[in-house]
Amino acid sequence: MLDGRGLTMSSVDPSRPVIVHIVHRLDYGGLENGVVNLINGTSAYLRHVVISLTEATDFRRRLSQGVPVCEIGKRPGKDLGAYVRLYRLLRKLRPTIVHTRNVGTLDCCFIAFLAGVPIRVHGEHGWDVFDPDGENPKYRRVRRVFGRFVNSFVTVSEDLRALLVSKVGLSPDKVTRICNGVDTRRFRPVSENEALPLPERWLSHDSFVVGSVTRFSPIKDPLNLVEAFIQLRASDAGRNLRLVMVGDGELRSEAIARLEAAGVAGDAWLPGSRDDIPKLLRGFDLFVLGSQREGISNTVLEAMATGLPVVATATGGNLELVLPDETGMVVPPGDRDSLAAAIKAYMTNTSLARAHGVNARKRAVSQFSLDGMIENYLSLYETCIAAAKL
Repeated sequence: MLDGRGLTMSSVDPSRPVIVHIVHRLDYGGLENGVVNLINGTSAYLRHVVISLTEATDFRRRLSQGVPVCEIGKRPGKDLGAYVRLYRLLRKLRPTIVHTRNVGTLDCCFIAFLAGVPIRVHGEHGWDVFDPDGENPKYRRVRRVFGRFVNSFVTVSEDLRALLVSKVGLSPDKVTRICNGVDTRRFRPVSENEALPLPERWLSHDSFVVGSVTRFSPIKDPLNLVEAFIQLRASDAGRNLRLVMVGDGELRSEAIARLEAAGVAGDAWLPGSRDDIPKLLRGFDLFVLGSQREGISNTVLEAMATGLPVVATATGGNLELVLPDETGMVVPPGDRDSLAAAIKAYMTNTSLARAHGVNARKRAVSQFSLDGMIENYLSLYETCIAAAKL
């Protein structure tokens, strides 16, 4: 494990520019998955180092071999010592670009400026749980103040880009939208007779598996899906319905408790975080993401590439991904009845589910490829380097 004390430029390949990616915590999540995809897809052109302000979990194993991961060990609240350690580490690394993610790491662009990093890029992947609509005065002030030390902002959705321009007051020329991309070779439709990592009793033709890959946090609203499932299971039409919710977080134990109280826990599987997401998705019949707010969801893109119809809430980047009545359905956030009705529409019309899944796969391949995302980020980095005259 690297903590930065022994990391120098000799620790990484000296033939290409260094990009240092700063995240709050390197753990399972859509933002972190996007960072990993970017690093793995551009390692032939760029050198990468990941700095986690707090800690890095086993999720680091998804990174290309040889990508250093450094943990700063920042404590909750104000921890000036963590910023001193970050400053010293950046002085050792002498990166060409520091790329921070979300408002919790934006102040690190100021530290990078002090450390002499010539280019600072900041990515917004979704609104904070305490600021779901971008209205929080404190966070707007943070973006304005520390945004002065950012050369280029990147958002994953047009919704986020518009909010940064209209509510934060950033110049439109300073904000670029680069949508997340999905590896359509890794995420693909199920093959005939393919072994799937689902409970054996669910692999019959009678089961209809509704799945979600999400974080069990309030802004992702996982309990609404749990309640919609419980409601459907109480009806005659829902007797063959099964639920899979992959992920972890503070609401997971409550979700399990509600399923147990309703007597349907035996037909639901909440396995926590998993590394076999592509195979798990191929075992679903329908993908659901019921977030209160969303940037561009990697898991929605992965489900589309897998050939699944998607039911998502009508918020943020979901509206840029899901085409109603063509690749899926959108429902109001927090509306259990609408969510249950959308699930029932597919559960009772499997031919519609298959048709929308085929359309979703085609859309993922043509509009949201990982190669396209990588090309856009390389172009952004090259533009920043040219502007800095390095």
